[in-house]
Amino acid sequence: MTDLFLSYKAEDRARVAPLVQALETDGLSVWWDAHIGGGDQWRETILRHLEAAKCVIVVWSRRSVGPRGEFVRDEASRAQRRETYFPIRIDKVDPPLGFGETQALDLSGWKGDRSDPRYRALVEGLHKRFGIKVKRAKAAPAEGRGLDRRSIVIGGGAAAVAAAGAGAWFLTKADAARSNSIAVLPFANLSGDPAQAYFSDGIAEELRSTLSRIPGLQVVARTSSEAVRNDDAKTAAAKLDVTNILTGSVRRSPQMIRVSAQLVDGRKGLERWSQDYDQPVGDALQIQSDIALQVAQALSIHLGRGVQHDLSEGGTRNAAAQDLLLKARGLRARDDSDAASRRALEYIDSALAFDPRYADALAVKSAIVTVLADDAATPAEKRRLLNSAQQTAGQAIAIAPRSARARSALAAASYFDFKFREALRQFAIMESLLGESGGETDYLAPYAFVLYDVGNSAHGLEIAARMVAADPLNPGAYHAKAQVLFGLGRFEEAAAADSQAIALAPELAWPRAWRARALMKMDRLDEAKAEFAKLHSRIGIWTAWEAILEERRGNRAESNRLLDWIRQSESETMHYQLAEILAQQGRTDDAIAELEKAWTARDSGLTSIKTDELLVPLHSDPRYQAIVRRMNFPA
Repeated sequence: MTDLFLSYKAEDRARVAPLVQALETDGLSVWWDAHIGGGDQWRETILRHLEAAKCVIVVWSRRSVGPRGEFVRDEASRAQRRETYFPIRIDKVDPPLGFGETQALDLSGWKGDRSDPRYRALVEGLHKRFGIKVKRAKAAPAEGRGLDRRSIVIGGGAAAVAAAGAGAWFLTKADAARSNSIAVLPFANLSGDPAQAYFSDGIAEELRSTLSRIPGLQVVARTSSEAVRNDDAKTAAAKLDVTNILTGSVRRSPQMIRVSAQLVDGRKGLERWSQDYDQPVGDALQIQSDIALQVAQALSIHLGRGVQHDLSEGGTRNAAAQDLLLKARGLRARDDSDAASRRALEYIDSALAFDPRYADALAVKSAIVTVLADDAATPAEKRRLLNSAQQTAGQAIAIAPRSARARSALAAASYFDFKFREALRQFAIMESLLGESGGETDYLAPYAFVLYDVGNSAHGLEIAARMVAADPLNPGAYHAKAQVLFGLGRFEEAAAADSQAIALAPELAWPRAWRARALMKMDRLDEAKAEFAKLHSRIGIWTAWEAILEERRGNRAESNRLLDWIRQSESETMHYQLAEILAQQGRTDDAIAELEKAWTARDSGLTSIKTDELLVPLHSDPRYQAIVRRMNFPA
């Protein structure tokens, strides 16, 4: 018997997919209409599973409570009669008349974080009401729900995904550890208030960023550091191939802050330095600076005046402004929805009211506005937001010209505005600023992808190799490496790199979809089909690739069925993907028409038009060549 039946409006499919993935990751069997096969009698199939499920989760949204949501209401009525009705809502709406007696659990803005209290409340409710228990609880990612290219190109935020259950074959040996290498583990939140976790995590991230600017110090990046947060110092050092571990705790009250920091020799497990700071809340910035200086001294690293100045590049001396920025970054780490992004912007604007010259805040604001631009309703709105993002990043650079964060923000905004030369120029400056410290691979990932898009995968591979070295437990690093290997035509190696990403975080979809694409290039079509079958949800981009796979398998009917699904559910944002399918089907005129629509919409998919092998059938067509020229790629 199926544990759960999901009732929802078809247009909300992409929004409920993270819920399906989270529930299935927790070992629950979920039936939803994405499972209906091409030959199934869909009404009979739905009714059979509806009547058999232990629980029917009904998703109330603006669409399902509207006049065209009658099918959802019918399913909800049947569930009520069977006493299997469990309502949730993904928009701020009231259930229709007759369904309001059972309170709907609010999941509006939730994007798949299984550690979110609302999701945990859902799981607990399933257990209490229906006896449905989680069968296998995997560690939830600390940040983010996936590795889609938009998130990684923009960098930071919810793009970085902590490794879940890294296999032993990924771990390096401590005896090869570098002498001046360090990992900053997340600081423990001892404030007694879970809502303060953003501050303790933020302090560790700020320290990581500061230490990355010290010449001669190799700093492990965020995702790998957070993946070993529950390990002792010696175990963490062995996994990350570092000599030193910086760990600590934060206890904050309205008046005082206590930070305890400890630098440990990871090979021997011996303390090298430790200190407790008990100071007023407003002195948190001074505590961070002192810890960085003490760590450098303990590691016998001399800091000249110029370096000490660089440690504070882009920062603020206003504690209230910093606290607001940490709140914004913590919010986006948990939730990458547009609503959360707008709330984060409110925090940042408040921070800038305290300190208008807070360059880090301006850089983060630019990155968030770039995210919102990619979801803009009209080309004019997208252009307005991208202009704003570029201006804001420019302000940050004027204040802090050596800020890698600001350079990365301007590069990303330029990239999505199809200004590839400016994007590459800013990324190159960012690369020189980062030096060899490691530490901030969130800024390297977008550079690797842009190099792939403009046809310079050789340099992209060098960047990806740096990412893997600095962040060895980050699946995103291996996924970036896989894509540039793909661009170099090294498909076997690309598939292997994505296999590494999958081993680190099996719940992630994008590495699996790209691995399937690499297998397709090697004509291992059955293996590619098996990878697509493991994806828990149906998203337009990889559904397009699955449609192409079916075309290559000689199954035009199934290819067309998947193409029609994209047109019916996501056609407004999937012109580029439709062009890929049509090109592979030999329908050149239709493919060109979709690319023209993508151009009109300023579809970010067009950034790949130069290197996308799925569009090769169009390369000799003058109309395709004209679109490529419009993109104005660098030579």
